[in-house]
This record gives sequence, C-alpha cells and structure tokens, in this order.
Amino acid sequence: MNRSDQEAMLEIRDLRVSVEGTPIVKGLNLTVGRGEVHALMGPNGSGKSTVAKVIAGHPDYEVTGGDILFEGESIFELEPDERARKGIFMAFQYPVEVPGVTILNFLRTALNARRPDRPLSMFEFYRLLTDKMKQLDIDPSFAERYLNEGFSGGEKKRNEILQLAVLEPKLAILDETDSGLDIDAVRIVADGVNKMRSPERSFLIITHYQRILNYIVPDYVHVMVDGRIVMSGGKELALELEERGYDWVKQEVMAKAEG
Repeated sequence: MNRSDQEAMLEIRDLRVSVEGTPIVKGLNLTVGRGEVHALMGPNGSGKSTVAKVIAGHPDYEVTGGDILFEGESIFELEPDERARKGIFMAFQYPVEVPGVTILNFLRTALNARRPDRPLSMFEFYRLLTDKMKQLDIDPSFAERYLNEGFSGGEKKRNEILQLAVLEPKLAILDETDSGLDIDAVRIVADGVNKMRSPERSFLIITHYQRILNYIVPDYVHVMVDGRIVMSGGKELALELEERGYDWVKQEVMAKAEG
C-alpha cells in the first residue's frame, strides 16, 4: 500500500502514545488513501480508540513519538477545532448530551465554523439540513430535538451520521459506531455511511466486531494487537476474525517474534 503523499489522505508514521506514563500505541504505521475505506479491528485494549482520539486531537493522550500527516501536512500543532475545519470528523462511541442546544443550531454553527467566509443563513441551512435528512430517511422533527438529550443508542448514532452528511468532511473516523446497536440500527448507520462514500472522502472505521462490515465493505482491514498493526488484508480478513476470534492472531504474532 505504498502511495505518494498526494494520494494519501491520512498517513500515520511510527505513532507512539502514552496515557499517564503507560504506553498504549507502540509504533503504529497506517496510510489511508483518498476515497478509501479502512477498518481497524482488534481486541479490547489494543489501542484502537486511542488512535482515533489522537487523530482528532484529544488532550488526554501524550504523543511520545512519530507523526500524523493529513493531506501531507503534520497535524500535531493543530487544535481539535482546527483539525475539524481542515476536514477531519470523528463519530464518537459515546456521544455526549448537550441540553438546550438543538441539533439544527448545533449543526449550523458547526458548518459555518468550517466555512467562515461563506456562512449560510438560517433559511439556506434549513434547506440543506432538510435535504440531508431526507437522504438519510430521518424525520424532519429530529432537527428540533436537543443534542443527544434522551436519545436511544440508535438515535445518537443516527445523529452522528447526520452530522457527517451535513459537514461533508474529507476524513471520517467512526469509533466503535456499531457498539451497543441492534442489527436494524447497524444497518441504518451503515446505509448512511455508504451514501457518503466518494472518491474524495476517506473513512477509518474502528470496530471490535465484523458485523458492520457486512454492510460497509472496506477496501482494507487492519488488525491491531498490543498497540501495533500486526496484520492487514481485505474483507476476507474480517470474516476470518469473526470465525476464529483474535487468539490465533496473537499466536501468530508470538510465533513470528520467537522465530
């Protein structure tokens, strides 16, 4: 998967991350090409979500080595909001509730922050939002609800996909978006992602389970164990993980280390 810097949307080089002095990510390398969908899988505690949060700029993680390039430029000096304005979007595993702020107002503020030179009026934005909700089969009344307040797990994840559709980022990171969802909700989330796929938009889907990849077919699947990517392949690798679990991957890693 060698690509030129021009073709790479995201390039992670020998990334090392610690939390309170404990190493979590221990030399991770990953290149996501423009328009590609990559799935990052692995057992709990392998460091998957840490990678996502570091890309987004979460302050609780200490980067001790390596670099992350977005469209050929390092992002480590950028604040989270600056990364978002450049086109990096993250759908959280556990979206927070924001009482008193409607989805409509939140999304309009977020979109206009990304385009300060071309802000949308309320009328223009409402027309855009209505169109996006129609594409995603979301009831228009959803826009008047307070952000994630009283939402079910499925509604929170649907709201994340609506944000993705409105903001139209260049890189979308989905951190365990399928966690806690029933099969119908997984399909809804996957359908929204599939509608947003394009040659100019890349996805990094972080998941423990294979089931969401039944509906979002990735270009590449990577297996992360103990802070490193230890195996990569296509869709068939995710199916093998579903059948055999992660123990065989760990055994192969140990065998290579001993050999």
